[in-house]
Amino acid sequence: MSKGDDTRERILERAFRVASRDGLEGLSIGGLAESLAMSKSGLFAHFGSKEELQVEVLQAAARRFEDSVMRPAFRAPRGTPRIRHFLENWLHWVNSPDGAGCLFVTAAVELDDRDGRPREVVVEEQRKLQDAFARSARVAIDAGHFRKDLDCRQFAFELYALLLGYHNAKRLLREPGAEKALRSAFERLLTDAAAPS
Repeated sequence: MSKGDDTRERILERAFRVASRDGLEGLSIGGLAESLAMSKSGLFAHFGSKEELQVEVLQAAARRFEDSVMRPAFRAPRGTPRIRHFLENWLHWVNSPDGAGCLFVTAAVELDDRDGRPREVVVEEQRKLQDAFARSARVAIDAGHFRKDLDCRQFAFELYALLLGYHNAKRLLREPGAEKALRSAFERLLTDAAAPS
């Protein structure tokens, strides 16, 4: 890796942490440069604008999410076990030791009424996630774990809604029982989707 690539990675790492904690609007070229002991012009040379920095942070976060949550889940056995692995991986992602939560949930709230490339990246990643849930439900039907008449898009919607609800309860409301409530709702979702025994 070249020195320039190494510097870019350092910037993205710090920017990811700041954005996870403070939101994308919390990213500033000046603040980031100061925290990295760089000049603004040096940082600006890597990312031509704040918007470009936000896009690259979101893309880097998407790669991390893929590596930390999705790929390990897709290595699990097909069907219900895979969906359970996804939930565990996602909980680990959201409850990471840095306490930052999920950048995509934060960005979704921050950007829902705005146009621009950062919003487009968030929309694309959230659609990919829901598509993965729907595909996993179809695989669970094929594996005989879920009932044949299950609406896979509805299953994906409900699973996604549970994740958003948990994030809100845990991070905003600081409800101590948030994880227990999520797990209970998740089990009801799986029970409703299950194939007849």
